[in-house]
Parts: sequence; structure tokens; C-alpha cells
Amino acid sequence: MNILILFLNAIFQLLFWLVIIAVLLSYFMDPYHPIRRAVDSVVEPMLAPIRRVVPLVGMLDFSPFILLLLIQLVRNILIRILIAL
Repeated sequence: MNILILFLNAIFQLLFWLVIIAVLLSYFMDPYHPIRRAVDSVVEPMLAPIRRVVPLVGMLDFSPFILLLLIQLVRNILIRILIAL
């Protein structure tokens, strides 16, 4: 069971950092760069539903921040469920 918890924790940490990397790359890298396209191909499907619900505030997009919160929330819930088993 501990291995499963460690695996899930690693996956959620990877997702968390990919979102942060995607935000940083959006400031500095061309959208057609292969690295940015690879990161966006993982992150954008998770951001799209959030962007449909949460509007832009001026020029600010809060969807990555909400996704980071959701990743942490789901990770905590799943790990607590697995610990309780």
C-alpha cells in the first residue's frame, strides 16, 4: 500500500510541476517550440475545462492557480483514502 501512495504522490507532484513549468514557458518560449508543445499537451486538457468556467480577470488567467489547488486537493483526498484502507 505504501508503494501505491508513493507512486500517486509522485504523479501528482509531477503534474504540479508541469503546470508551473507550463506557466513559466508561456512567458519566455515560442508556442510552437517542441518542449513547450510537449508540456502544453499534458497541461492544456486539464486547464481547458477550468478556463470555460473561470473568466479572465483583465489580462490575468487564474486557471493554472485553480488547477494547482485541485491537484493538491485530489492528491490529499486520494492519499487519505488509501491510508484509511
